[in-house]
Amino acid sequence: MLNDDEFIKTCDVPGPTKEEIRAILLYKSNVCHEDIVVDIGCGTGGLSVEFSLKAEKVYSIDKNPEAINICKKNLEKLGNLDKVSFIENDGVNALKNINTFDIALIGGSGRDLEPILDLVDSKLNHEGRILIPCILVDTKVDAVNKLKSLGYNPKIVEVNVSKGRVIDRGIMMIARNPIAIVYAKKR
Repeated sequence: MLNDDEFIKTCDVPGPTKEEIRAILLYKSNVCHEDIVVDIGCGTGGLSVEFSLKAEKVYSIDKNPEAINICKKNLEKLGNLDKVSFIENDGVNALKNINTFDIALIGGSGRDLEPILDLVDSKLNHEGRILIPCILVDTKVDAVNKLKSLGYNPKIVEVNVSKGRVIDRGIMMIARNPIAIVYAKKR
C-alpha cells in the first residue's frame, strides 16, 4: 500500500483517497490480475495507481483536465502507466465508449450518480463489483436506493480514520474525514 505523502496533489486536485480507504476498497473489490476497472472521478489517481498494480486494465476518468494530468504524473511515479487509459470527460459520456468491465469505482459522479449507475449496470460483467466511496450522506442514500432499484443487494461500511501525532504530553489523535463505502456485486 502506497503512503499518502508519495502522491502529487494540488489545491485544485486534492487527494489522494486516504491510504486506509484505498486498502478497504482493494479488499472489498476482490480485484485480480484479469479485471478491467473503471475509476470514475479519478482525481489525483490514488485508486487508479493502486488498481493498476493489481488489475489487467484501468480506465481513469475525470472531467477536470488538471486531475487527468496529476493522475498521469502519479501513475508515472507510483503505478503501472502501461495498464491505464485516461478519459477526460464526465462519467456518463466516458462510460458510453467502454464496452465491459469488472469493477466500477465511482468516486466523483458530478451529481450524475443515477445515470452513471444505470450505465455501469448495463456494462458490468457477471459478478462484477461496484464500489462507491461517499463523503456526503446524501450520496450514500442515493447510492443504496439506486442499487436496490437495479436489483443489487448493497452493503455499506462507515469508516473513520484517525492518525496519531506525538506531542510533548503524549499522542494526539487527529480525525481524518469519515467516509462511507457502498458496495455491491452483480448477481
